[in-house]
Amino acid sequence: MANEFLTLAEKRRTIYTLSKESTVPDDKIREIVYEAVKHTPSSFNSQSARAVVLFGKHHDKLWEITTQVLKAIVPEDQFASTQKRMDGFRAAYGTILYFEDMAVIEELQAKFPTYQERFPTWSQQSSGMLQYVIWTALANEGLGASLQHYNPLIDEQVRAEWSLPETWELIAQMPFGKPTAPPGDKEFKPLEERVKIFT
Repeated sequence: MANEFLTLAEKRRTIYTLSKESTVPDDKIREIVYEAVKHTPSSFNSQSARAVVLFGKHHDKLWEITTQVLKAIVPEDQFASTQKRMDGFRAAYGTILYFEDMAVIEELQAKFPTYQERFPTWSQQSSGMLQYVIWTALANEGLGASLQHYNPLIDEQVRAEWSLPETWELIAQMPFGKPTAPPGDKEFKPLEERVKIFT
């Protein structure tokens, strides 16, 4: 690898087997999220990203909410695998919720009408960068994580449970914790098929 950052990029993997343990204090996780939210770029410096960190009973409550929402729509004879997945997420140490503040996006759309159709896309791109920065930083601290998308199914319940603004749109959920097993092998398609370089 060319540098330390790329080494960390290789270290970041999707890990589902997580425990209710952490390799670092909660304050360190808060610091990672604060710094990532502060320094991750956004279009027009909109700073529209929002994050909610759930520890302990709050983390458990999120996956309880998600389980109940899914139970109402997944056929009973197929719910066992869904329950197993939910139990796996709940077994983690905590969860980070990623949001975009749509009030900020709408303000930019009104201010710069030429780009109004692009702002939602740029917002998603910025959110993706934030997710990646935090995920990689957690991996550097020995924490595993995965990225989940049960939005918009759980949006209303999440906003109500934690009294969040109506303008915050839920983008993703990231359960994290100490890994209990390493990630599996990953296959890579030939880079020559994915990258073109002209000199």
